[in-house]
Amino acid sequence: MAGTAERDDPEVIGRRVQQLRTERGLTQRQLAEPAYTPAYISTLEAGRVRASEPALRHIAERLGVGYEELATGRPAGFATELRLRLTGAQRTLASGATEAAAEGFTVVLAEAEEYGLVPEQADALLGLGECALETGDLETAQLRFEQVEQRLGDAPLPARVPALRGRATAHYLAGELRYSCYLYESTLDELNRNGLHDPDALLLLYTGVIAPYMDMGAHARAAQAAELALALAPRSGDPALVARMHRSVARTMIAEGRVAEADASLAKASELYRQLQIRTELANCHWMRGYLHAQNGDYARAEEELREARRMLSAKRAALYTSQVAVELADVLHRRGKSEEAAELLREVLSDLSSERGALHSAAAHRLLGIIAEDARNADTAEEHYVRALSLLERAGAAGDLADLCRLLGDLYRRTGRVEAALDAYRTGLGHRTAPGTTTLGPAPAQPPL
Repeated sequence: MAGTAERDDPEVIGRRVQQLRTERGLTQRQLAEPAYTPAYISTLEAGRVRASEPALRHIAERLGVGYEELATGRPAGFATELRLRLTGAQRTLASGATEAAAEGFTVVLAEAEEYGLVPEQADALLGLGECALETGDLETAQLRFEQVEQRLGDAPLPARVPALRGRATAHYLAGELRYSCYLYESTLDELNRNGLHDPDALLLLYTGVIAPYMDMGAHARAAQAAELALALAPRSGDPALVARMHRSVARTMIAEGRVAEADASLAKASELYRQLQIRTELANCHWMRGYLHAQNGDYARAEEELREARRMLSAKRAALYTSQVAVELADVLHRRGKSEEAAELLREVLSDLSSERGALHSAAAHRLLGIIAEDARNADTAEEHYVRALSLLERAGAAGDLADLCRLLGDLYRRTGRVEAALDAYRTGLGHRTAPGTTTLGPAPAQPPL
């Protein structure tokens, strides 16, 4: 790969000047006059002198090329062209055509690397990371986001926040809740303590941290993050980011029983996503609406919304998200008395979920299969599913779900006459329920001056 330092090397520039001069049939004297001498051009072409910017601009004008092309080897306007193609790939990704978007980002990355355009490399890698999240390839997503951080190692922290948020999201989806929260919290703390109050960067982080906070049972911190995100939203110039904020904040409102406010927040998000034509996020709004209706006991509307979300995500080949929606749809189907259909759906999607990929929903699938098995008076199968769910949740550190699962397992042990095992399960559940709900076991990150 040709890097910037190599192209700026006097020998490289000298060879480029000599090649262009020869192609145009010019002598060293013709190229030099009137400002420079033939001897200077000879020395420059031999790579024995680093040409000043005025000298290169004079030579570029005589050769009929742009200064940038002569100094770097890049065609004039090439960076602008790559920027336009990056925007096109981002729009393709928003439409749900993940494979086509990945192809576009890959081509841009190769050309940006060839000409040493670091910002364009970083944006192409960021796009590839987002594509990997869409398809559920979490290892590749983490790698791509790490590469963005490496490319932007000397850039200010706000510029690196999208990659940090991507990496935190990948770890969250892999079931590594505590590490995901650590990434969010440490970045927020560094931004706020150092006075780097970039509204888009802060909004991105406060929006992203809500989900792992909720799954860890840190509801107070989730509510605080939602409050700060709402306060930051008017300062943001990114409507897609504001829409994501409304979708995430709705979850804290649902947990607090503020159903009407959550519904209004989701309506705002959906409208923004429709205007922006971001179909994957629009599908996620249907998903969250289904969750809202399920929590409110309206299972018919919940089923309708979740089926629509699953259809949209499946059409876009968002495999991991599709499987996660299917688990929540199965829960609604079970509550509506369609347990056989629910069990069939769960068994279908469990092959796509694992401890490293969708751990929380994998645990939820086993939990629901355990409940269905108990309803069918199959205690052994129920216990097997509960134990597998317990293992997944312990690894993820999902305190609230762990406490509920220990209650189910304890009840099963008690009904089958295993009193000591039941007491152990209840004690374990109480331990998780009374946990402080912290994430990094340290103080909450510093806050922006709002």
